[in-house]
Amino acid sequence: MNRRIFLERFGLLATGMVVSLKSNAFNQLTHSGTITGKVTDGKNAIANAVLSDGFAVVKTDANGRYSITLNDKSEFLFLSTPSGYDFKTDVGSVNRQYESLGARNEIDFTLKKLKRDDDHHHFIIWADPQVKNKKDVAQMMETSVPDVKRLLKDLGSKALVHGIGVGDLVWDALPLFDDYNKAVELMGIPFFQCLGNHDMDYRQGGDETSDRTFKKYYGPTYYSFNRGKAHYVVLDDVRYLGEDRKYDGYITEEQLAWLEKDLQHVPKDQLIIINVHIPIHNSVKNNAAFYSVLKGFSNVHVMSGHTHYNVNVIKEGVFEHNHGAVCGAWWTGPICSDGAPRGYGVYEVTGKQLKWYYKGTGLDRKHQVSLDIEPMTGNNRIIANVWNYDPEWKVECFLDGKLTEMEMMKGFDPEAVRLYKGDKLPQPRAFAEPTRTEHLFMARCSSSVKVVKVVATDRFGEQFIVEKKLS
Repeated sequence: MNRRIFLERFGLLATGMVVSLKSNAFNQLTHSGTITGKVTDGKNAIANAVLSDGFAVVKTDANGRYSITLNDKSEFLFLSTPSGYDFKTDVGSVNRQYESLGARNEIDFTLKKLKRDDDHHHFIIWADPQVKNKKDVAQMMETSVPDVKRLLKDLGSKALVHGIGVGDLVWDALPLFDDYNKAVELMGIPFFQCLGNHDMDYRQGGDETSDRTFKKYYGPTYYSFNRGKAHYVVLDDVRYLGEDRKYDGYITEEQLAWLEKDLQHVPKDQLIIINVHIPIHNSVKNNAAFYSVLKGFSNVHVMSGHTHYNVNVIKEGVFEHNHGAVCGAWWTGPICSDGAPRGYGVYEVTGKQLKWYYKGTGLDRKHQVSLDIEPMTGNNRIIANVWNYDPEWKVECFLDGKLTEMEMMKGFDPEAVRLYKGDKLPQPRAFAEPTRTEHLFMARCSSSVKVVKVVATDRFGEQFIVEKKLS
């Protein structure tokens, strides 16, 4: 047999071996079913570190050792990074606090201790960058990324900051995950990811296969980690229904069972930050089961995206922040469908306390209100849009210095109507339309009024002022 024929036949044999290695039978032989290992800082053991395969949840002993019996469906082993330690990332700052399961029966984790106290830290929430092509990518790189870099500079070089992308990182164009990762690399902070409905593989089966590409890039679709006195959870609440682009909001029973086990290691009064794509309060079918798992926890915040508008909702004692989109109205204009600027959430954690604001891309952080004055017969209608409003805010209107009551109303932001209303606007994505919002405030004034000023005070006592002079 000459060398060429031997290599060709060996190639066919190798191909057959690759196919056979993908079979369930081989997967059952890759490991013993039990993984052991240790968690250290390179020298010292780390006790009480929490690890999981997405099903079982275990803790390390006093010697930093653990043992976990894997579920048949297990794909990853992840470490819920303890407080006081740096986040492990891949090149480009993408989270990598997990290991893929394979032939190894022993997996060790080595952590690096932080040089500063992490009880005080910040995080940002990026919802729906949703890039579909290189033009969208260019906008993200030229506007959103530099804005975050300016924010980080303002926070200072000693600030501890991480980011969380709450889904729709791309828009069905999964190779653009590479471009999204480049954006993360340029921002230069550790970034964690949620799966969005536009981050899935379609036409490859059902929900269990829809996250294959996402997992290749980002690992498990649900996991937890810690920083300071905050416990962070990432969940997958997008259920693919097996037909092209058909999905619903649903948190699987496996995730809820895991979440309950994960939270057994968290004090009831600890700050808990749960990150998802689809809003839980009104768009997840089994949200009652989700809220049931959280009963007894007194300080829970949910971070979500998906809607391309900004709203805050408190339900079942859980505060949900549904964020406006990084891409706004799909990269076609400066605002989202509710009139909120395209942008992202900025959060500050101090101990168990959380403060926040919404940062408009390219705008000063004090820009939190828009003001529109519409001339009408005999008077003017004043509409103020307070896009990060919640029930603890106060909104006041002054007409030539005199306090006038404003009425909260549900309607369309006037600027969103001007930019997006109709089948010809906006270009090139005319499907984007204004959406009704409840964070509008209305008053009327005489046409003789010269100056209109709106003062919005948030729940933390910070005031945001917008003023217009009328001709």
